[in-house]
Amino acid sequence: MSALPEVQQQAEPAVRAHAVADPDGRFDDFVLEAVHEGYLLHYGEPSGFKGMDDDLALLAGDSLYALGLARLAQDGNLEAVAALADLITGCAKAHAEGDAQSALNLWSQTSL
Repeated sequence: MSALPEVQQQAEPAVRAHAVADPDGRFDDFVLEAVHEGYLLHYGEPSGFKGMDDDLALLAGDSLYALGLARLAQDGNLEAVAALADLITGCAKAHAEGDAQSALNLWSQTSL
């Protein structure tokens, strides 16, 4: 079962207002789902949120990155926080270089 409904509920109110019913998430882990949905808001088609302009989607993606990383940091797993931060950075770099496939590969290689 996807953690995306919980991510929607925990999102900032301005983001939550764009939540869709019955989202089709990818991960059963809250942290990975929040960060992945943030990634999709930046670079793809999000599964749990619709109807945002580009500026709000960018800010919403940042807020979901922060939501996921904060949840992980609460658990005290700093190694996992660093791994997820590296994933976010690597994906941003790949997209800046026009290499979306490398970003997808990073997602395939990442697990906590």
